[in-house]
Amino acid sequence: MIKILMVAGASRDFMKLAPLYFELRKHPGLFHPEIVHNGQHLDYDISEAFLKQLQLPEVDYPLEDSSGSHAYQTGAAMIEIEQVLCDHKPDMVVVFGDLNSALAAAISAAKMRIPVAHVEAGLRSYDRDMPEEINRVVSDILADLLFTHCDNANLNLIREGIAHEKIYLVGNIMIDTLKHFLPKSEKTVILEKLGLSGKKYVLTTLHRPSNVDNPENLDKIVKIITSVAERIKIVFPMHPRTRKSLENHEACCNILQNMNIVIAEPLGYLDYLKLEKHALAVLTDSGGVQEETTVLGVPCLTMRESTERPVTITDGTNKLVGLNHNKIISLIDFYLQSGRSPKRCPILWDGQTAERIVRVFAEYFSTKSENKCEKEAITALHQVAKVLE
Repeated sequence: MIKILMVAGASRDFMKLAPLYFELRKHPGLFHPEIVHNGQHLDYDISEAFLKQLQLPEVDYPLEDSSGSHAYQTGAAMIEIEQVLCDHKPDMVVVFGDLNSALAAAISAAKMRIPVAHVEAGLRSYDRDMPEEINRVVSDILADLLFTHCDNANLNLIREGIAHEKIYLVGNIMIDTLKHFLPKSEKTVILEKLGLSGKKYVLTTLHRPSNVDNPENLDKIVKIITSVAERIKIVFPMHPRTRKSLENHEACCNILQNMNIVIAEPLGYLDYLKLEKHALAVLTDSGGVQEETTVLGVPCLTMRESTERPVTITDGTNKLVGLNHNKIISLIDFYLQSGRSPKRCPILWDGQTAERIVRVFAEYFSTKSENKCEKEAITALHQVAKVLE
């Protein structure tokens, strides 16, 4: 049996991990998926809620909190992940996205000659001020299988010298989760609980250190959100990092005491998905939210100077606005008058990405595992690949 170890570093990683986990479980005689979670973002409680809502089992290997500098997070995670790899000897390690935990797992596995698969490979902002950009580049260099979600990601990898045969355009795995749970999310009562009506609010999510840990930028954000709130209600599920920064900021009362700004605790996936779908627009600095709003057809204003997901701009509903007060207010006024932008969506964002990844795994191990597996298992792997074509 082929053991696949999947590494999650934050709650949103579980949204990427879940479809692949359940697709692998469809072939119990071939694949044995296991989950590692290192709690990089100090959100074990949030992650537990995501696990339950996504119907995932308990994490197989919960690691110690590795909060601290980027070097400390990465180094501490490498030490713990290496021990898991030594003790349990997986046949492949799968990393998702661009967190320090993904980099740590990729380095640890590569040094132990364990194959690495990187889901969401090839994303580039070309902004080295973003620590995540370094994680993406290094993880891709180390990966044996690189799963991309758009043509642009493929081109990025090819330009960087990655061998064509390692790159697989499979689509966006997070959309698998969105499409699966969207009907269920409609049954939640979060709108009623927060006293909201559809298209009558702007959903806001902010957590990146460059925004919320920078006093100058945080001051700009407070002014922007306050101005938006003069036009329409704002719903702000607040990340712990953001709340801490605001509470230590002189102008925080403009948000925390504004009657037209609904401050909420971090939400579970189903509640958040419903809020996202029915919002007039979304203000965010999250990469995943840029993708979800594109599929949902909801205008997304990304409060960053660059994005590693340009396909959400060219083929989606995303606009890169930075912290430009006038631009954001102008767009909000436009949406209030004209409604949403036309819905567009990149190719292969269809809810079948996990299925394509498992097909690649089957083909990969059918040629690589002859010295490890019985002939019957190899034959079965070929059959899986054939069925999934």
